Amino acid sequence: MFFRAKDPEALSLWYETTFGIAKVTDSYDDPVWTQEGGTTVFAPFKKDTTYFGRPKQQWMINFRVDDLDAAVAALDVAGIAVKVAPERYPNGRFARLEDPEGNPIELWQEMPPP
Repeated sequence: MFFRAKDPEALSLWYETTFGIAKVTDSYDDPVWTQEGGTTVFAPFKKDTTYFGRPKQQWMINFRVDDLDAAVAALDVAGIAVKVAPERYPNGRFARLEDPEGNPIELWQEMPPP
């Protein structure tokens, strides 16, 4: 995923500290972030969607987590505000937060089919 940032260095550090996403370096020898295999959702939304928050927001990232409650607790300890959706959907549970530049992030604990 590529996106613009006001302060790429600081934002990369925040994602590394908060989610363990390794910062991309100038060296092709340095390891990059590798996530666990599983479901990936690629879903374009209508241009006028309000789902991302700010009307001009062009993207939102969704991270799968194994344990939503544990992820929210860790973010809370770090002083990061998270809003957990009260509903449990057929495809799982969700929570929302923003990175330091106001970009929306959704956490998703996938639920196995009944």
